[in-house]
Amino acid sequence: MDAVFWIVLGVVLAVAEIFTTTLFLIMFGAGAFAAAGAAALGAPVALQALVFAVVSALSLFLVRPVIKRHAMPALESGDQPFGVEAIEGSTAVVLETVDAERGFIKIDGELWTARSYDATRSYPPGERVQVIKVRGATALVWQDEISTPGALPEGER
Repeated sequence: MDAVFWIVLGVVLAVAEIFTTTLFLIMFGAGAFAAAGAAALGAPVALQALVFAVVSALSLFLVRPVIKRHAMPALESGDQPFGVEAIEGSTAVVLETVDAERGFIKIDGELWTARSYDATRSYPPGERVQVIKVRGATALVWQDEISTPGALPEGER
């Protein structure tokens, strides 16, 4: 019965880690799984708790910094665009005519609703456009030849 408790605790902590992504709770999950191993071998509850505490602490102070340093350097340093920033500046293909009101584009295999960045322009299906901004779940697009800041409409730089 003790092993089941530790396994359930480990799973709960691992699932909670998915939502926090801090690599904090998963270290305690590792401690819980180690304690489950001790329980399965017949260790008394006090020893199970000690195994949980020691493995959790060692994981937290020795393993977590190494994982963070090697697995997440770009996110921590800000060098790698994340979320909406990763989409802005991307090239997309128009799937359904994009104008000031509506349209659909494909960015790296994902479908997005889109509107023209310049309300006077429209883009037919098959045309390549560049994502200038993202507002909510809608990409604002402009012609793909945006290699220089002067390509944007006046006042939009």
